Amino acid sequence: MRVANRLQRAAWKAALKAKQLGQYALDDKIGEGEFGAVYRAHHALMRRPVAVKLLHTEKLNLASSVRFEREVQLTSRLSHPNTITVYDYGRTAEGIFYYAMEYLQGLTLNQLVKQYGAQPEGRVIAILRQVCGSLAEAHTIGLVHRDIKPANIFLTQRGGVADFVKVLDFGLVKSLDAEGVELTMAEATLGTPLYMSPEAVEHPNAVDARSDLYSLGAVGYFLVTGQPLFEWLTLGEVLMHQVKDMPMLPSKRLGKPVSPDLEELLMRCLAKNPAARPANARELDEALSRCQNNGDWTREMAEEWWRKFSGSQNDKTVVTPSAGTKTK
Repeated sequence: MRVANRLQRAAWKAALKAKQLGQYALDDKIGEGEFGAVYRAHHALMRRPVAVKLLHTEKLNLASSVRFEREVQLTSRLSHPNTITVYDYGRTAEGIFYYAMEYLQGLTLNQLVKQYGAQPEGRVIAILRQVCGSLAEAHTIGLVHRDIKPANIFLTQRGGVADFVKVLDFGLVKSLDAEGVELTMAEATLGTPLYMSPEAVEHPNAVDARSDLYSLGAVGYFLVTGQPLFEWLTLGEVLMHQVKDMPMLPSKRLGKPVSPDLEELLMRCLAKNPAARPANARELDEALSRCQNNGDWTREMAEEWWRKFSGSQNDKTVVTPSAGTKTK
């Protein structure tokens, strides 16, 4: 085993030194997560820019290999335009696992609020509705994301459309195989505490699609107020509040009025009882479409925002699933 591990580490180092992984030429490292590193790369023949994720050799065991393959296989089943696209997956002759996905430029919702503060309600609604589209497809085929949070929702420009959303990182997704056996890794982190539903805290193996809606409600709360549900708490305190306590109304947290229909809808998503939340992502999307400020964030406004954003950035911010962010 030790000999095999040494050989795999040597293969990893040789591939990185050669800047070549199968049919992909590797450029700069753009991120690193628990299980792998991500590189900006391009296809040797097509020259299309991609992000390539490699599994760390020190993490290479049966469990991590299964998780890595499962992550890409589940994500590859999703085709909604607001979901990250996986182009390719494979293993080199040396045993290095990798997959190639679209290369994104823009910023996460976490970065958006950190840099620009609370967002206009019309923009919040437009963003949440796009996430609903991604989740609706996943939920329809029996997949629950389980880690919806601002850092996993990316804002970019795509095909001439400004403020285009991409939902990232389906690595913790929950599914059932044909035999009804749960595929979620038992040792996996089951989400980010500030955006975890009460049932994800108490019964992580029993969550359904409504858990994602709780998390999306918490994202909406963050966008509207510029603050997470609960602040300045230890991990244990955050988890306790998620289970027992409703957050302050967004209008009180923000210190100014929030449209009653949007505020009520966000608080419905944050209900402790899953049955009190919207039944599914499509229902939430329809409710958002009826909010009075739906449509207030126009195409022209989005394009103007991105012109200013692009002009203020000397470099681009790049993000990739399961790898964090890095400004290039």
